Amino acid sequence: MNSIDRRGFLKTTAAWGLAPIPTLRSGPAGPSDDDALGVRKEFAVTEKETYLNSAYVGPMPNIVYEAAVRYADEQRLTPAIGLDTSMERRENARTKFAELFGAKREEVALLFSTSDAENIVTRALDLKAGDNVVIDELHFITTFVLYRQLEKMKGIELRIVPHKDGRVPVEAFEAATDGRTRLISVAWVSNRNGYRHDLRALSELAHRHGGFLFADGIQALGTFPTNLHQEGVDFVCGNSYKWLFSSWGAAPFYVREEHLERIQPDRFGHNQVAESLPDLHFRLESTAKKYEYSGLIYGAVAQLEAALGFMAGVGLARIEEHGVALARELRDGVAKLGYEMFTPPDNPSAIVSFTHGRDPKQVKRILREENISVTLRENDTQIRASVALFNNRSDIAHLLDALAKMAPS
Repeated sequence: MNSIDRRGFLKTTAAWGLAPIPTLRSGPAGPSDDDALGVRKEFAVTEKETYLNSAYVGPMPNIVYEAAVRYADEQRLTPAIGLDTSMERRENARTKFAELFGAKREEVALLFSTSDAENIVTRALDLKAGDNVVIDELHFITTFVLYRQLEKMKGIELRIVPHKDGRVPVEAFEAATDGRTRLISVAWVSNRNGYRHDLRALSELAHRHGGFLFADGIQALGTFPTNLHQEGVDFVCGNSYKWLFSSWGAAPFYVREEHLERIQPDRFGHNQVAESLPDLHFRLESTAKKYEYSGLIYGAVAQLEAALGFMAGVGLARIEEHGVALARELRDGVAKLGYEMFTPPDNPSAIVSFTHGRDPKQVKRILREENISVTLRENDTQIRASVALFNNRSDIAHLLDALAKMAPS
């Protein structure tokens, strides 16, 4: 597995007069019964609590923390050199993302948030009265806010496909899709219950009717291997602070190459300039870099670059196998305790959601006493737990033991 070259880094920082990174445990360990992927010691949070909450915020592994400290020291002591290095890291992050997720680097931009991407796409598609957009009930709230506003402003029709038992199969989208459907938009993996959509089938459905497919990948990217070209999806964006285990503010945005001319930026600035021409005219970038209109949050980019290298070293297929297996073990255990499940069985994602049926104050108290981090959702009526590459069966058992204390009678 890739790990930071501490000796080389310390030598370089000493030459620059930079402060050294605080000493951390060196590199991932080998696999063991309680650390199947050999990465648990890379995540300091595992020493503090049972953390089953990466769907809310993913903790930094050591290598990402080190990248953050290095960036801060560069900006503190050698800011000009640090900025030049940031440009290199930006391109490295773009390339690493493309290689990891089956895209071309020319198809990848780095935005500030996932919401930025869907706004760019809908603005470029120039939606009009009579057009419709199809989404499902399990989507993230931003999408509902966006299209409700476009209903008022543009006169489009928003079609919301309901879930059944926590699922929204492709057949349910087919009934809502027609020749005026300009866009199907889904949360690739739902933040509400972890339901994982079949992007390939949805892409084929959208294209068959002349529309496009947008996928919010924030709960998907980093949890299983994928090839965006093979998925057929037109647009994907996911921020860096969940399953990419870095910080806020570096959201990789994929635009299929054939759409780059159609999807024009919705704002403009110096970062888009590819060439300066006479008399203050400019040739702008034509790749996905054209969506990066201004300076990025380069500290977040530095962390993302480190995280992508780390995850490539672990292997997305191994991450999926580990996370899905533990999530299914958790789901089965919660169901046996009698809880009402929101996550459907045999769902290939790392998220498990269920109704707890108790006073939320009692639930929070027990979880706090047990030192377990999960998320209460749906007006605090549900618990959402999420399994990451550093979790183990002891974490699952710990949560199940706590849930047994408040299980339905």
